[in-house]
Amino acid sequence: MARGKTSAPGAAGSVGLANQQTGGRLLSTSTTPPKQKSAVREYAEALFFALILALFIRSFVVQAFKIPSGSMLPTLQIGDHILVSKFSYGLRLPYPFETPVFEWARPEPGDVVVFVYPKDETKDFIKRVVAVAGDEVRIRNKQLFVNNVADESPYAHFANPGRIIPGPRDNYPPLLPDRSDESVVVPPGKLFVMGDNRDHSHDSRFWGFVDTQDVKGKAFLIYWSWDGQDRWVRWERLGALIY
Repeated sequence: MARGKTSAPGAAGSVGLANQQTGGRLLSTSTTPPKQKSAVREYAEALFFALILALFIRSFVVQAFKIPSGSMLPTLQIGDHILVSKFSYGLRLPYPFETPVFEWARPEPGDVVVFVYPKDETKDFIKRVVAVAGDEVRIRNKQLFVNNVADESPYAHFANPGRIIPGPRDNYPPLLPDRSDESVVVPPGKLFVMGDNRDHSHDSRFWGFVDTQDVKGKAFLIYWSWDGQDRWVRWERLGALIY
């Protein structure tokens, strides 16, 4: 008598079916480990994301500038490297647009701001705001008056305090022919700015007002200061806040 063996479901029968479908070859179910990234690719990706983050920070958060002249002495010295907050007054589109998108504050008297030079848009200037829209400004014998009140700002510095010369540096605006006095009113959306080094600053006294749309940000920190002609690094200025 022939004896048969019944295959259990999912045992030999399933193997036989698999053999028939694959021509007798058994299929392996093992998985191949994922291919690891090369070191070069990992470094390239890290560098790419670092560049994107740096561009984002520079465009929307903070930007570094170097002081090339003495117009802001003694507050800022030649060779100071400063940080400027890009979001103190609002949000601007990055270069090359440099267009304000949102505004949540406006520059105030006393703020040290970086702005596009009105006479040459390829240059950035840094000055202190001394008057805003609606303020009346005049200068008589070096003394600044804002809204008929003498400005006693501690930041103003005069290299030659006793020397008065003709022109807008020491008397702005010029006296009328009858020697009567008058003030200049800052127009809407404009700022009147001056350098702290009042005797050696090319500012609103000479070329007019600054458009608030052209303000790039507010200076707030000296992160590096270098004087190669004197004593090299000015250690005592590193980390100083700008007021």
